[in-house]
Amino acid sequence: MSSDQQHPYDPYATGQQHQEPRYGYQDPDVTQTWEGQTWDTQYQPVVRPYPAPQPPAHHAGQPAHPAAYQAQAQQPVHPAHPSDRTAHFAPQHGAPQPPADPYGPVANAYGTQAVPLPAETPAAPGAPLAAAGGPAYSTPTTTGNARVTDAQRARAEGRSPIIAPGMQPAALTAVLGGLLAAGAAVGSYALLVPVVLLQAVTAAGWFRLNGMWPARQGIALAFAGGLVADVVLLAAGREHAPAAILGTLGVWVLLTLVLQLRSHADPDERMYGLMATVTSAALTIVATGHLGSAPDAVVVGGLAVAAAVLARALPLPGPASLVAALLAAAGAGIAAGGAVGPDAVSGALLGLGAGVCALAGLRVASYDYPSRFVHMTAGVALPLALAAPAVHLLGRVLF
Repeated sequence: MSSDQQHPYDPYATGQQHQEPRYGYQDPDVTQTWEGQTWDTQYQPVVRPYPAPQPPAHHAGQPAHPAAYQAQAQQPVHPAHPSDRTAHFAPQHGAPQPPADPYGPVANAYGTQAVPLPAETPAAPGAPLAAAGGPAYSTPTTTGNARVTDAQRARAEGRSPIIAPGMQPAALTAVLGGLLAAGAAVGSYALLVPVVLLQAVTAAGWFRLNGMWPARQGIALAFAGGLVADVVLLAAGREHAPAAILGTLGVWVLLTLVLQLRSHADPDERMYGLMATVTSAALTIVATGHLGSAPDAVVVGGLAVAAAVLARALPLPGPASLVAALLAAAGAGIAAGGAVGPDAVSGALLGLGAGVCALAGLRVASYDYPSRFVHMTAGVALPLALAAPAVHLLGRVLF
């Protein structure tokens, strides 16, 4: 039988001497796989090695001696199919060949061997992929991958999901507290400007802190409640401040309830929106307490809150930072009370009470990995808004 009858015509071998293919075969069940890095670094299929192919028995037209077979096997061969032209490259003449190992890597029909992949150390459950040596890729899905929030990652790693606002929001709170103190020293209408600014930041920050954004109707409703409380208090007088604040709050709770009942959202969403709107309106209206307090009490309270938030933002350990913030609030109260109030003791008590409320507001604004927008709104406004009741009540008693 001639060589033309043994081997089919190869269109890619035109103009070249026809080469005899090496013995071996390509398993039709073995497909070409992607061995590079994929999105899924958790799962790698196990490749079972095949024994190296052995030369068949001697027949007519083929060399029988092993040395002749090896010399013939080292000759370059062209692929038999166009799709295989870029899949493998034939070894060069005279290149040393590795010894045949029946338990080694898989040898294909062209004599090349696949390099085994290094074994990967499985990562511990719940551990980040970066710690296991791989990139932080998630398992590929057909419906998309939901973003893992910083709070969820922190809980999975055993870290606290609480981040304090920091020095920049504390500086803004101190500036706003100074504006309250300066406005109270000038008069009620001068105090109205920083109070309205405080109410606007409070209304916007609370909705963003609860993950409800944009919530333009709720923010507008809560801010309108604060403005109404301001107008009623200025019309009724400072001595009727509790009635003006509580009356406006009751009306706004009823109005919010009626608006939520007309909503076509799901019951759970309506309840969640109702609670967020009522709380935001309550905090905004309660901030009117600065406008209804004694001017000297507002001066002491504003400076005490400013000192407390600045001390809390210092890079100190947790207990030391808390103690330093309370001492700073009391010290600011002593200084301001001795200057404008009846005595230093009254100023220290009022400053300490305002400082406690300010630290509570900072803790609320630090909940569950808040964003920078939350820190610049709720982190600025909540310390002063929550301090308003303490300033009003202690100011009535002490000043």
